Amino acid sequence: MDMNGYKENIKLAASKIRSTWINPPKVCIVLGSGLSSLSDSLTDIIELPYAMIPGFPQVTVIGHEGTLILGKLQNIPVLLLKGRFHYYEGHSIENVVFPIRVMLELGIKSLILTNAAGGINKCMNPGDLMILKDHIGLFCESPLRGENFDEFGPRFPDQSSVYDWEKPLECAKALNIPSIAGVYAFAKGPMYETPAEIRLFSHLGADAVGMSTVPEAIVASHGGMKVCGISCITNFAAGILDQPLSHKEVLEVGKQAASNMKDLIASIITSSL
Repeated sequence: MDMNGYKENIKLAASKIRSTWINPPKVCIVLGSGLSSLSDSLTDIIELPYAMIPGFPQVTVIGHEGTLILGKLQNIPVLLLKGRFHYYEGHSIENVVFPIRVMLELGIKSLILTNAAGGINKCMNPGDLMILKDHIGLFCESPLRGENFDEFGPRFPDQSSVYDWEKPLECAKALNIPSIAGVYAFAKGPMYETPAEIRLFSHLGADAVGMSTVPEAIVASHGGMKVCGISCITNFAAGILDQPLSHKEVLEVGKQAASNMKDLIASIITSSL
């Protein structure tokens, strides 16, 4: 790809967003499948469709709207990405993480990544939340491959502590929200994983599996952002129960768990910023 053009689009996108906001946001929140109603908690809202932002791809997945929202949550300026880009949609890995690089260009220091995930750990049930303490990204094409963005981070970034998870887990426990701290495994999709693949992930130590989040977390961590990841367990992964998987179920359970997700994110933001 044309790296100079890519970098120029990052700057143009950041400039467009800056021209729209009134209060510089302190945190970016990426909304996963079925979790778009979280934007209802914001006040002083300004909406910016992705189509109006230079370089932003367009979303194609049901449950992802494709709108950037600026507003306040508990009186704290935030930026919501209502819809994300997935590798399985056919986007290059560079475009999957493009919005995160724009957030880095904007100087946003904190990132909350939400997603819908299939549960592997039998201690969790659909509707529970999992705070990411680590991930398995062995099947993820590296978003840092190619020319390094020296202005954001080093060529060989440490991945020992990608996620800030202890305080978010404390917030969840204080709110009596069913949750654990766990390991999220990335799968390319769009097909759901086979029972054999889920057994493999389980042996590797994964508690949940999904098709997003890891590329974004890698780029955010590379750029020095404080990253919090939250999975909504929307179903049991393949082979855990004797029943087929469906995206409809993912969206329905995500909507049901949205209230807990709203409360948790508000608590994390107010206790950390």
